[in-house]
Amino acid sequence: MDIESLRDFCLSLPLVTECFPFDETTLVFKVEGRMFLFTGLEHPELSANVKCDPDYALELRDRYAEVEPGFHCNKKYWNTIHITPSLPDDVMRGWVLHSYPEVVKKFARVHRERIFKLLDEWKSLNGIL
Repeated sequence: MDIESLRDFCLSLPLVTECFPFDETTLVFKVEGRMFLFTGLEHPELSANVKCDPDYALELRDRYAEVEPGFHCNKKYWNTIHITPSLPDDVMRGWVLHSYPEVVKKFARVHRERIFKLLDEWKSLNGIL
């Protein structure tokens, strides 16, 4: 997966915006104003930080060499993914699809339910179970 594919996938999700709130090289993707993925554009090797359930974060770190505790983040909830050619695109997309609802589940119930409904519709349209 390259930066263009990652960007396109993130922006295809419901209610996602992109911005550069920290500096001109850190691209951030947000759902309704809350960050679920960010990546630095200044390095030739692509990596991204994604929010994660704490238990799942530890599991991924143990299972994948490309996954480590989130750089510059709360390491309980964030993982840094080094996106290498050996990491299948569908695995990375799965981690993005895990990060997105991890952020949404902290929203107020009515707002959360509306976004989850949009995400379910998006998954149905994109053939994702």
